[in-house]
Amino acid sequence: MPPAPVISCRGLSMSYGDHLVLDGIDLEIHRGQVVALLGPNGAGKTTTVEILEGFRQPSSGEVTVVDQAPTTAPEAWRARVGVVLQSWRDHGTWRVADLIEVMGAYYAPYTTAQVQRPWPTAELLARVGLAEHARQRIDKLSGGQRRRLDVAIGLVGRPEVLFLDEPTTGLDPAGRRDVHDLVADLADLDTTVLITTHDLAEAEKIADRLLILAGGRIVADGTPDALRLQLSRSSEVRLRDRATGEVSVHAEADPTAYLTQVLTSRPGEVEVLEVRAASLEDVYLDVVQRSGATDPDTRPTLDPTPLEALR
Repeated sequence: MPPAPVISCRGLSMSYGDHLVLDGIDLEIHRGQVVALLGPNGAGKTTTVEILEGFRQPSSGEVTVVDQAPTTAPEAWRARVGVVLQSWRDHGTWRVADLIEVMGAYYAPYTTAQVQRPWPTAELLARVGLAEHARQRIDKLSGGQRRRLDVAIGLVGRPEVLFLDEPTTGLDPAGRRDVHDLVADLADLDTTVLITTHDLAEAEKIADRLLILAGGRIVADGTPDALRLQLSRSSEVRLRDRATGEVSVHAEADPTAYLTQVLTSRPGEVEVLEVRAASLEDVYLDVVQRSGATDPDTRPTLDPTPLEALR
């Protein structure tokens, strides 16, 4: 019998007044997966994640995260779920290790025979690449180091599921690489990671599964490569004529058949040919537009959030 999913939704719906944001979402995510949730502005990504985190009550449907309904789960359930927001408003004068010690103390009562909580500070800081910065003030960390600290805070209770909101917003390339490497390491810990991002290149790099949310529904679900193969309707074929040097561009659903036909009918006439498969961005925009969503823009517009009070 296959293991139960770590995250499960059945008929998940959410309305704000007359506005239907989520329309009957069915979803399963299993242990150790790194999943990126994508979608246009107003698609309901933030609403979906906040329901999974237990900060919103859905209008209808069934939701479980590590065997519990998030909005009614006991306090011990919180120790099994980590949340990393886009930014924290903590005191910059704190030392890195001191903050982790204070945050970790919350989880001590939730130690079990299977999981020792909290994660020992020195071991956790080594795992996230901050061992050398344990006594450094938080306001002296670089952007990448600061994001690693955010992740350490999310991990201090040894969660089974980690929610990451826009993990590299505002970081320079080095900081982005640091966070990408860290997310990859989390898979080794058998931690399930759900990321919300508007950065398609980032999603393709660090996630082994992509979910595209549009029109209140999951309209695509699969690995980056699988989505490109399944959902792209055409490839771009460029041909340069040997005699004239002119370049022609064609969109072809079956580029192999088209090239065979061209090379058979025009032997020796084509000097250069190039086939460009659809990119993830091409697929994303096409899927969103076909879903009826009116704004495939990738700039973030967040749903109203009750989390402000917690920041």
